[in-house]
Amino acid sequence: MTPRRLATVTLVVPDYDAGIRFFCAGLGWDLLEDIDQGTKRWVVVAPEGGAHGARLLLARADGPSQTEAIGRQAGDRVAFFYETEAFEREAARLRAAGARFLEEPRDEPYGRVAQWQDPFGNLWDLLQPSDPAA
Repeated sequence: MTPRRLATVTLVVPDYDAGIRFFCAGLGWDLLEDIDQGTKRWVVVAPEGGAHGARLLLARADGPSQTEAIGRQAGDRVAFFYETEAFEREAARLRAAGARFLEEPRDEPYGRVAQWQDPFGNLWDLLQPSDPAA
């Protein structure tokens, strides 16, 4: 049987290039695809070296309902969980790229975590998982 995985998740953004600037230029993610489809583009980004993990499809808002959804795709909940092995380094990179941290980092049984907001208003958790051997 072929293994299954969640491959790509759509993130509605106000502009393709703004999304590419934040994720690729700002965070150092890879631009995996940017295909002109006439009236829209197929833009896929992933964390550096993450082409085989979860990816984001950056979709430009088309119409009022999609524009209203920017930054609120999960209501007022954290929509995305961004894992790192170097919490402080990644937090500094996020801040420099325009992310805004909404809380100080805290230690939980599952790891070090802090909630942040991307420039489009989406809520994320930056998470450095606990060492399973500890």
